[in-house]
Parts: sequence; structure tokens; C-alpha cells
Amino acid sequence: MDLESFLQLPADKAAQIVRANGPKVCVFPINGTRRWFALEYGHREWDDPVTAYMDVAGQNHIGLYRLFFDQGIDTLLTPAFGPDLLLRGEAYMRRVGVDGLARLAEHPSFLSFYDEYDVRVHFYGDYRRFFHGTEFAHLSDVFQAAAERTRAHKRFRLFFGICANDAAPAVAEFSARYFEAYDRVPDKRDLIEMYYGEYVDPVDLFIGFDRFSAFDMPLLATGEEDLYFTVSPSPYMDQDQLRRILHDHIFKRRSPEPEYADLSPAELQDLRNFYTTHRGYTLGTGKLLHGVWVPELC
Repeated sequence: MDLESFLQLPADKAAQIVRANGPKVCVFPINGTRRWFALEYGHREWDDPVTAYMDVAGQNHIGLYRLFFDQGIDTLLTPAFGPDLLLRGEAYMRRVGVDGLARLAEHPSFLSFYDEYDVRVHFYGDYRRFFHGTEFAHLSDVFQAAAERTRAHKRFRLFFGICANDAAPAVAEFSARYFEAYDRVPDKRDLIEMYYGEYVDPVDLFIGFDRFSAFDMPLLATGEEDLYFTVSPSPYMDQDQLRRILHDHIFKRRSPEPEYADLSPAELQDLRNFYTTHRGYTLGTGKLLHGVWVPELC
């Protein structure tokens, strides 16, 4: 199917095509949220700017989850919090970190969405170790309660990554416990189930923003996943952009490479012209715009 036809399809028809190509596991870190909020809402006066930020960003996040599920993605992984954020200090963690993360697990808007869309929720990562002994340790129980609350949901799966940058300590601990319990070494499927809360297939596509970096999908990255990086912050994602990504993933990257000996002189010249025109360009290089890294565009 050509791109324009795919873009014009109703959501349910596009989702059928996506699902017909097999269940899709997508990693979508929602990055650039503070930048987006400053650009779109920074001119407004708020009684409590931090709460306003979390309210507005929370609704945006829910809208993005709906978008992905409506377009045929069945399993969505969204890295939400890395240990580097702990370096921003306790004040930041207390207002934005703790309150923001707790919202994912217990805010009425999120819980209503999980129920409406029949979403099963898990929190993965090494957050128990990072939060242990801190005033944020209670978040581990909050996350567990959300997973238990949505355990019977069947239609979609949403995995929030919390301190999932390095799976080695958790995998070592899980392996030791597993061997003690079953007297055998766990296989990869066992480790995935322990780390994520249930089995997850390898990642099909990763959609990032800002500098090119694929992260926080331990045990599921195979090198076969398709990587995409948006120019604008993640909260700007809309149906048209996601459809273009899905069309590329389904119809273009699955196309077999041609036999170059079978290409006509005109076709070879088209390839030569493209590479000659863009010689010297490198995807992933950028420049600083008012102190913000932005990509160099051809």
C-alpha cells in the first residue's frame, strides 16, 4: 500500500493492517516534555506551575497512549524515569519525580484510561534498589498496586520503565533466586518474565527524540528493531507522523534488497544522484540553538 492511501485510512482499518503484520512491541520514551510545555504553555500564569505542568503533561501522555493503541500497537514500552533525574535534587524529585511517577499508578485520569482501554500495566527496571532507603521507597508498592489492579485487563499492555538503564544487577539477582528455587539456570524467557512482569517479544520499533540514542529496553533489543527519531519533542506526535512511521516499518523496511545487476542504468543513476547529492551528510549530527541541541537537517 502506498503512503497516501495508508494515511487516509480510518484508524480501525490502519490498525488492522498493523496487527496483520504481527503483534507490535514499540518503545516510545516521551522526551522533551518540559521543553514542549515551556513552548506551548509558558506564556500562561499558573497558581501552581508545577502542578499545572503535571496536569497538562499527564493528559498529553494519555492522549499519546491512546494514539498508539488506536493505530494498532498492542504493547507499548515507555521509559519514564532514569537515575540521572535523581541528580536534579530532592526538591525536584519530591514535586515532579515522586508526584509524577505516582500519577502513572494512581491518578484517576490514568486509572480511568487503563479501565476504558483495557490496559494491563507493569513497571519495570531497578527502581526498588534505587529507591530503597529513601523517602521515595513507597513508590515500589504504589507501582505494584497498579499492576495488581490491572492484572485482568487483556486488550493492551503498557510498560513504564523506571531506572531501567542497566539490567545487570536485577538480572543477577533474579538468576540467583531462580536457581535457588528451581535448581537450574533461567533461560532468556524466564528472565524477561521476571524483569518485565510477563513475557514480552523482541522490540519491533523504537521512536526516540533528540540525540540518537536507543535505551531502556533490556533483554528485548536484538539489533533487528527499526529506529526512528523525531525532530520535535515527543508530545507533538500526532496521527499523521505515527502513520508515516508505521508505513515505513511495515512496507518499506521489509522490502528485500534488489539485485544491483538487475537494475537499469537509469535506476542506478537515480541511486548515484541521491548519494552524490547527500554525500557528506550524517544522520545524527546537530547544532546548538539557544543552548538546545537540534539535528542538522539535509
